[in-house]
Amino acid sequence: MSKVLIIGAGGVGSVVVKKCALLPEVFSQIMLASRTLSKVEAIAKETQALTGRSIETAQVDADNVEELIALIKKFEPKLVINVALPYQDLPIMDACLATKTHYLDTANYEPKDVAKFEYSWQWAYQERFKEAGIMALLGCGFDPGVTGVFTAYAAKHHFDQIEYLDIVDCNAGSHGKAFATNFNPEINIREITQRGKYWLEGKWQETEPLEINRMINYPEVGPKKSFLLYHEELESLAKNFPTLKRARFWMTFSDEYITHLRVLENVGMTRIDEVEYQGVKIVPLQFLKAVLPEPSSLGENYQGQTSIGCHIRGVKDGKHKYYYVYNNCDHAETFKEVGAQAISYTTGVPAMIGAKMMLEGKWFKAGVYNVEEFNPDPFMDDLNKYGLPWHQKVNEFVEFND
Repeated sequence: MSKVLIIGAGGVGSVVVKKCALLPEVFSQIMLASRTLSKVEAIAKETQALTGRSIETAQVDADNVEELIALIKKFEPKLVINVALPYQDLPIMDACLATKTHYLDTANYEPKDVAKFEYSWQWAYQERFKEAGIMALLGCGFDPGVTGVFTAYAAKHHFDQIEYLDIVDCNAGSHGKAFATNFNPEINIREITQRGKYWLEGKWQETEPLEINRMINYPEVGPKKSFLLYHEELESLAKNFPTLKRARFWMTFSDEYITHLRVLENVGMTRIDEVEYQGVKIVPLQFLKAVLPEPSSLGENYQGQTSIGCHIRGVKDGKHKYYYVYNNCDHAETFKEVGAQAISYTTGVPAMIGAKMMLEGKWFKAGVYNVEEFNPDPFMDDLNKYGLPWHQKVNEFVEFND
């Protein structure tokens, strides 16, 4: 039984708190902290109603290392689960290092002034975390997160050598809004408006934003137009599975979504640099975030499914082999369970499972690591237990033969 501090009170934070609260034998005490105390208190009230457990709450500026250190010293958690903004990864890691507290996040660090996703900043903490005897688990959501565990599971049980990896992410749900993002709008739009990138024969290949698309068939959903993006798990997977000849990431967007996005780009609303408006400096994308629907508010009327998985090809016993492992998650069902849409759920549940793996000692090694560096089997078992059952197909069809 362990204390855990969860930082971040968005849709994902809400799911993590509630799923942790349902496992008192692992998470004996829970504190939720965020900059906005009203959000924290609202989630605490929902958690009490759902699970019968009360959680502690606190206000903290996750950009302020000294505030974070003071809160950690006061509560004395064994683990900090970071579901705040990616900009805040390094301050929170610094606070964990100063207090010798284990760390977990769901997305890699990026600087505010550049839309750039890269693990180098966090991997640089490896020796310091190792010397402190503490562990940092990076990218333990779904993608990144489960997709890395899926790949590790395939490598362990189905292949002698993995050669081709295509991660596919489909949201076939409908929330009834003209335009909304399923997680933090600022992070979401920065992610998809940057240049695309994929791994090919030992080198990164760059594309224009959303330049490459193809129709991909998703189980129980059907064919959907999917766009090649750069996603952070490609970096760690290319490093940890050096036999990969190619690794790509695909995500679905509707024509209507793309049209809205193009218009917003064309009028300058996706800019991340400051502009002056009536004597005040503002960042257009941050203003856009303020007027778009809050992702955590989308759940109530959301219908349809997500479908996320890994198409993998390689060699087993000298023969070519194909393997597809995936999860489908229903928006209405997740809202019924924890009051959240499936995008938040598919990120929050793996964060809880990763924390559970660390606290139970099933995944533990001092230093900084990505999820695919650990035994995938107990994590895969817990996906089935805690709401994200997975399915697999072996040599049944080849979606990617190029």
